[in-house]
Amino acid sequence: MSQGGISQRATLVAVAVAFAVGIVGSLAVRPPGRSAGGTEPVAEARRDAESAAVLHWRMPVAFATNLPALGDNALYVSQALRDVSGGSARVDIYEPGEIVPPFSITDAVRDGKVEAGYTWLGYDQGKIPASPLIGAVPFGMEPWEFSAWWFEAGGRELGEALYEKHNVHPLFCGMTGPETAGWFRKRIDTLEDLQGLKIRFAGLGGKVIEQVGASVTMLPGGEIFQALEKGAIDATEYALPVVDQMLGFSRIAPYNYYPGWHQPSTAAHMVVNLQLWRSLPESTRALLDTVCTAGVTRNMARSEGLQGAVMAGFPAKGVSAETLPMDVLRELQRVTNRVLEEEAARDEDFRLILESQRRFRAEYANWKSRAYLPRDF
Repeated sequence: MSQGGISQRATLVAVAVAFAVGIVGSLAVRPPGRSAGGTEPVAEARRDAESAAVLHWRMPVAFATNLPALGDNALYVSQALRDVSGGSARVDIYEPGEIVPPFSITDAVRDGKVEAGYTWLGYDQGKIPASPLIGAVPFGMEPWEFSAWWFEAGGRELGEALYEKHNVHPLFCGMTGPETAGWFRKRIDTLEDLQGLKIRFAGLGGKVIEQVGASVTMLPGGEIFQALEKGAIDATEYALPVVDQMLGFSRIAPYNYYPGWHQPSTAAHMVVNLQLWRSLPESTRALLDTVCTAGVTRNMARSEGLQGAVMAGFPAKGVSAETLPMDVLRELQRVTNRVLEEEAARDEDFRLILESQRRFRAEYANWKSRAYLPRDF
């Protein structure tokens, strides 16, 4: 063999050895089955992100999300959940009636038609008699007082036990301050002025005002103005001044009464299908609970922060802010106590929850009556 042939052979052997060494070296720094190119790791990262999605739910709401404090808190909760989870947890909001009637949200959650909902539990009164105690109680707890009962005095456990029977898990997710006592065409000077009045009212307050002679009907928020305009109702309560003003009640019923005796506070809840809730990992449950607790705080602040400016503008709009006479309030309180006792006698869950709330309020009064300045100070 010539010298040139030997040189060529040596060169080929060297290339082969170098190639083999390269393959071995690449296996040492890269697991088998992965290419050296940059596209596969990107695709794998995308697949990992998709498989890491915690949840993606539909969440119908009871209140239109364009309504300040009452409705837009659901938007805050939805966005906060997406933000803190890095997008791996999403609840898509559906407006009232879009996929579920506003008064039927817990039914849809119970039956698994939707994964979750955002609502006021007092709307369940017809099928769950104790539910209004979780939503709002006439002459009951103020916002921070209800929150203390829920988180620190057994309220949460009682609420969860109540809804467990209906395949639903409630998460305390929003809180607003007192509603107005209502919008009326005429002044309310005595209890007799309520007799025969056709009024939209909700929850336990509706039972109370019915017992003093009013004719009560229940309507979702979007139907109230039309009912007022056509004379189907003479008066209405619904929500906060900032909300009621947007809905135009003052254009027909210019007398806006206070205080909101029927709902000193209004709690909102995210309701989740119970089987679905139990299937979630503990970390996901904690995520939902934490975001909802933030929703309570932010909602309460927004609720309190918006009303003063709205009421300051009442005179320019021809609205008269009025206070119910003390004797009317006392009589409404007397009737409220009777209604609560009647409901407690009919339903064991109602009795247990009412007793818990009363027990807490009696203990809390030691602090509440002394720690805060008088409201007229």
